[in-house]
Amino acid sequence: MTGENGKTKYFSLMEQLKNDILSGRIKPGEKLMSENELSETFQVSRHTVRKALSILTNEGYVTAQHGRGTFCSERMGHQKKSRNIAVITTYISDYIFPRLIQGIDKVLTANGYSIMLKNTGNSRGNEAKVLEDILTKDIDGLIIEPSKSQILCRHMNLYGMLDEYEIPYVFIQGLYPQMEDKPHILMDDCMGGYLLTKYLLDTGHVHIAGVFKADDSQGKERHKGYVKALNEAGIPYDPDMVIWFHTEDRKSKPVLMVERMVTQKIPLDAVVSYNDQIALEVIKTLRKRNVQVPRDVSVTGYDNSIISENGLVPLTTIAHPQEKLGEMAAELLLEQIRKVPPEESRVERLIKPELIIRESTKQKI
Repeated sequence: MTGENGKTKYFSLMEQLKNDILSGRIKPGEKLMSENELSETFQVSRHTVRKALSILTNEGYVTAQHGRGTFCSERMGHQKKSRNIAVITTYISDYIFPRLIQGIDKVLTANGYSIMLKNTGNSRGNEAKVLEDILTKDIDGLIIEPSKSQILCRHMNLYGMLDEYEIPYVFIQGLYPQMEDKPHILMDDCMGGYLLTKYLLDTGHVHIAGVFKADDSQGKERHKGYVKALNEAGIPYDPDMVIWFHTEDRKSKPVLMVERMVTQKIPLDAVVSYNDQIALEVIKTLRKRNVQVPRDVSVTGYDNSIISENGLVPLTTIAHPQEKLGEMAAELLLEQIRKVPPEESRVERLIKPELIIRESTKQKI
């Protein structure tokens, strides 16, 4: 049987009870209503109630005590001093994350902490599930790269629970619009986009396309820097020269739109790419159309990953000190755990970008 929302009744009941636990309406150690009371309150059968409670038991939200009833798990109270730190990234295998994790682990291990590593695949739904999961575990803090950080966060209640449980957290590589006051370590991506575009302008490029990610704050900031450099050079901003893509179409849209620019013979002498991965795909696409890099079109990347040095053409890019970022995030989180006042913090919050010039760009005659 399904309810009005299309979900099975036991699943809807399970979600309602889980939300009550996560929101604090049902507190750690508190006894839940009896099966009969739940059945009457939610107008469902006792069989439906048992299935819902069974899921919550398996997931660690509730415990059944023979002869006494069902209770909210004491684990939801979060014992302190667990020496566990949760680290949530969008991807684990992606090209910049191994060194980022290495930096985090270096600092935390030296201070007696262990890492609990999770990833979201840059999905906000997955992020909510991961946060729900760690809220059932004993952790002393959290380092998180937000998923699709340019879009408003839809699970603020889960961050509210972290605040209520006094579990400190630090954002890296992005920040939700509603949470700009929370502790964070970011790259100055606006300056990075500016440095790349200004370098192209200074070397004689005029028709500069930009490829940026629309659903994270890094893409917005890099685009902002691109626009700033064009404005300073007196070149009008042309939205038709900007390609926006989302997480879901990152493997198809950038190359499709660059190929369209070439086939439509739109004047093009440079491309500012969102990152090194996109830059590599842009170069492959241009080569398919017999457009040579950098002879015909200059291409820049971002992140100074292994791709930037060992790809088809060594990339002009922006250095991304991945390991340093991880170390800074871990140090900032330790300050939060130790309740160091913000004015006494020794950790910088914004990393300055560095332009690295290689063979994917050239001076225009």
